[in-house]
Amino acid sequence: MILSDKRILEEIEKGHIIIEPFKRECLGTNSYDVHLGKHLATYRDRVLDAKLHNEIDGFEIPKEGFVLQPNTLYLGVTMEYTETHRHVPFLEGKSSTGRLGIDIHATAGKGDVGFCNTWTLEISCAQPVRIYAGMPIGQLIYFVVEGEIETLYNTKNNAKYNNPTTRPVESMMWKNKF
Repeated sequence: MILSDKRILEEIEKGHIIIEPFKRECLGTNSYDVHLGKHLATYRDRVLDAKLHNEIDGFEIPKEGFVLQPNTLYLGVTMEYTETHRHVPFLEGKSSTGRLGIDIHATAGKGDVGFCNTWTLEISCAQPVRIYAGMPIGQLIYFVVEGEIETLYNTKNNAKYNNPTTRPVESMMWKNKF
């Protein structure tokens, strides 16, 4: 089940969901709108290697915006820091973002119970499009978890994306053993 607006507010009141900054006007019927932070990054190399640490170059989106180009993966970040202690958060693009040809994640739309951080976005576009820091970029949807949780994400020893940050984080696939 997806949480309704009233239920999201109840869970925030209980401390089970934290959104900072929280703005009531960003709460939808069953979601919460998140915004693009000012930091973007691109990978240094055009060919990425899953077994290597692929380094990124970060930059700030200027006030006049930044034009995304097709065939380039941009890593962005949400302005909002979130914590989810009893629900599974999903991040999806807004329809108005999609109608500009912007995808905000390649495959990583689901968070884990216990995720406490900003969200790194895997941004791509269908055609050149100008974006701005602070623009609505996506929406968080919260699902009820069935059953007890053995290990929250923020307590896992091997959690790769646990360090709080306001900047995009590159793939940590290279830390896996394969």
